[in-house]
Amino acid sequence: MADTEAPTLAPWELDEIDRANASGLTPVVFVHGLWLLSSSWKSWRDMFEANGYTTIAPGWPDDPRTVAEAYEAPEAFAHKMVQQVTDHYLEAISRLTQTPAVIGHSFGGLIAQKLAGEGVAFATVSIDNAPFKGVLPLPASALKSASPVLGNPGNRGKAISLTFEQFQYGWANNLDESEAKQLYTDYHVPASGAPLFQAAVANFNPFGGETRVDTKNPNRGALLVLAGENDNTVPLAITRASYKLQAKNEGITEIAEIPGRGHSLVIDSGWRDVAEPALAFVRRFDRASAR
Repeated sequence: MADTEAPTLAPWELDEIDRANASGLTPVVFVHGLWLLSSSWKSWRDMFEANGYTTIAPGWPDDPRTVAEAYEAPEAFAHKMVQQVTDHYLEAISRLTQTPAVIGHSFGGLIAQKLAGEGVAFATVSIDNAPFKGVLPLPASALKSASPVLGNPGNRGKAISLTFEQFQYGWANNLDESEAKQLYTDYHVPASGAPLFQAAVANFNPFGGETRVDTKNPNRGALLVLAGENDNTVPLAITRASYKLQAKNEGITEIAEIPGRGHSLVIDSGWRDVAEPALAFVRRFDRASAR
């Protein structure tokens, strides 16, 4: 990024990058998806830092910092587009002094794969990723999970909140009601409707639109696709199809399916079952690590 360009990163994001650079440690970049904030990665960041990494977790452009602030100004989430968010993370990565690993969930998993396709990560972990161009399966549960947004074309330009019942079906279908309600209270925020519409029409766009992923870049780095076995929002058919497309890359491409887990797998009480294989994968390809 040229020095003359105005940064899109918030001061707190720049502070995180400065901290990461000052540490001298290998950085790991966390990318959240729709209906969450970057703070949802706190447990993961603590675990990776306890294992010798430094971490940053930028938000999407102009995200509020807290769940309370999100509900005070839900319009802040409207109109955010996949490439705009990808460019925001590319800017953050460009300021790091070491090549990072990237970990993303849901639409953050799609963005993580877009970042990998730009050749900016030595390893990428994509968890229950949203579909990109060429991913053809459209399971009924995924359509039902997306229906609160896709059911009204006017939602493309709006910020949409899920009801608890919608969250329970799409995210917390494998949790008891008590934990589901706690996650909904602690983490759920409104989300831009635009990315879901972008993903929905990608296969009708000859150029793939903003959800296109460069799966052929020989500098993509190692990629692990992690998939929740019982995810209603991103069923196994989507993650398996994503893996098959990525497996054509000359780099290392792996998939692991986490038994009995739904879309909440990165924030619920079983998050370590997902974080530990992600950490192990990053360690394998971290040349600076003697851990």
